[in-house]
Amino acid sequence: MSFEFTTEVDIRYDDLDTYGHVNNVRYGTYLEEARIDYLQAVVERDDGDLLSAAGDGTGIVIANLELDYERPVRTPDSVTVGVRVPRLGTKSFPFEYEIRSDGHVAATGETTVVTYSRKADAPQPIPDSWREAIAEFEGL
Repeated sequence: MSFEFTTEVDIRYDDLDTYGHVNNVRYGTYLEEARIDYLQAVVERDDGDLLSAAGDGTGIVIANLELDYERPVRTPDSVTVGVRVPRLGTKSFPFEYEIRSDGHVAATGETTVVTYSRKADAPQPIPDSWREAIAEFEGL
C-alpha cells in the first residue's frame, strides 16, 4: 500500500505487555493519534476545537474500527503509521492505516468516521473545507 501521509507515534513503556510486545488494545490509540495528525496537517485543524469537548464546531465520531495484526511490535521506540482517505461520503468517510515497525507491516486498520456538529449534537455533512482539502491531498 502507498501512503502519502505518515506520522511517528511513540511507544510508551506501559504499551508493552508481559510478552514483551505492544498489547493489542494500544493499536487503536496509535490509529487515533495518526488520524488527529492527519486532520491537523491536511485539513489544517490546529485550533484545538477538534479535540475540545467545549467547542461548537465540527468533530468526528468513530462509527467502525477494524484491525488486522500481522506481526508483533517489540521495539520500545516508535512506530510509523501511514494514513489515507480513499473516498468521501456525505456525512462519513473511512481512514485506512498501516502500522510499521522496523520496516515491516505490523498491522493494518480502517476506521469509519462520521462528521458531527457539536452545537446541534448530531451528524452533519462533511464541511466543504474538509472535503476540498482531503480531496486535493488524496487526489480524489
